[in-house]
Amino acid sequence: MNIQSDADNYGASPESATSRRVPIIAALMSAALPGFGQLYNGQINRGIWLFLVFSLLTVPVVAVIALLLPAVLTVGVLLCSVILALGVWLWGIVDAWRVASSAGDYTVKSWQTSGLYVLVFLLCVGLVLPMFISYVRNHQVKPFRIPSASMVPSLQPGDFIFTNMNYNCPSCLWDIKRGDVAVFVYPNNRTQYYIKRIVGVPGDEVSVKSGIVSVNGKELGEVDTSENNSSSTIVTESIDGRVWEVRPGNNSQNATLTVKPGHVFVLGDNRSKSNDSRKFDQVPLADVVGRARQVWFSMNKDGIQWDRIGRSLIPAKAR
Repeated sequence: MNIQSDADNYGASPESATSRRVPIIAALMSAALPGFGQLYNGQINRGIWLFLVFSLLTVPVVAVIALLLPAVLTVGVLLCSVILALGVWLWGIVDAWRVASSAGDYTVKSWQTSGLYVLVFLLCVGLVLPMFISYVRNHQVKPFRIPSASMVPSLQPGDFIFTNMNYNCPSCLWDIKRGDVAVFVYPNNRTQYYIKRIVGVPGDEVSVKSGIVSVNGKELGEVDTSENNSSSTIVTESIDGRVWEVRPGNNSQNATLTVKPGHVFVLGDNRSKSNDSRKFDQVPLADVVGRARQVWFSMNKDGIQWDRIGRSLIPAKAR
């Protein structure tokens, strides 16, 4: 009489079961998440590295490029970074398909279950990537779109800008300076961000009269105050060795004050069309969250504004 084992009656245990990988499944998994198809193929190490390389290329590397490279190089290097990230993603899809196609029968590991695959996918897409993105947006670089003409000519409606968020904090690399184009929480609606130019810092005596701005008794620029002055006239302002262009306009929004401790005085570059410190008062330093660095894309109702892409928003040095 033959004695049969449990394996004879019920089949092999999971560790000894064999199967054949499906190439289309491997490719689709890698398309959904770089490295995911490699996990399906049992290439755990390769899958982890693919995911990390793709994540670094698409988030932190962009932050480093946007913050540290000279403005003239930023757009070109960003484009190369995007192309490289797409290349890693496509290579992962092809590699997953190729390995799955060339592999024969394989031993199914105990961890290779649909439940584990779903868990890994949810952790990567729902936790790891969002944490990467959230950290970069809150502490390194955040994109904004300009909706109004209050900062013309420096910024145009439809500009998309990189904003340096590593700004104005004890451990930040960049401090607030006069002339910076800053993003801050709007005092009258704390769910909104505004963007203006910092003209006065704590202790400064600021005066705005008929379009002429003075800080500590020094006029920032000469303005034509005659009736022939057009709202589209552009003049140059300068302070602390930094220069920028503004439209002073012809308006009666005047102010004379001393900037309070812990506050800054901000103005729009398009003075006659700007809601700024002349209306909503000074801005607490704690509400200044970033410094506009560069236009990375621009589009209005007439289409893409190619000539604006790559423009630096950091004031030039006075000659």
